Amino acid sequence: MSRNAVETVLGAVVLAVAANFAYFAYTAAEVKAVKGYDLNAAFYKIGGLSKGSDVRINGIKVGTVLNHWLDAKTYDARVTMSISPDVKLPTDSVATIASEGILGGKYVRLEPGKAKTYVDAGGALTKTRDFRSLEDQVGEIIFLATGGSEKGGK
Repeated sequence: MSRNAVETVLGAVVLAVAANFAYFAYTAAEVKAVKGYDLNAAFYKIGGLSKGSDVRINGIKVGTVLNHWLDAKTYDARVTMSISPDVKLPTDSVATIASEGILGGKYVRLEPGKAKTYVDAGGALTKTRDFRSLEDQVGEIIFLATGGSEKGGK
């Protein structure tokens, strides 16, 4: 009978430690969506950016991707982001789709501009840079290395 009691107490201790670890991991990993004001941006391609992806300035998470969809008129990929209310973005800021590495996920990198006016809540960032995949970059390097030009390499 005492063996069952010891096993039960030990099991409860293991479960409590696991629950504390899970809580710590959730709070430290900043996986929560950032609550703030919404911004939109249009991109030619977003390269696998997903809902819930980070929005970062200088590597610091300042927002979350809320939604993305295809604009039926321009065929651009439109992205809606929630930005922390304490971050005010100048109107000439640039949004770029970036990768965390070869196998990493995608995120939106914001480069604040120098304008004296700021983007309003619900507004849009007009300066964007599209996602460049590894294949695009390798193809460009090969094209440049082989002396290619728009006139057939002549």
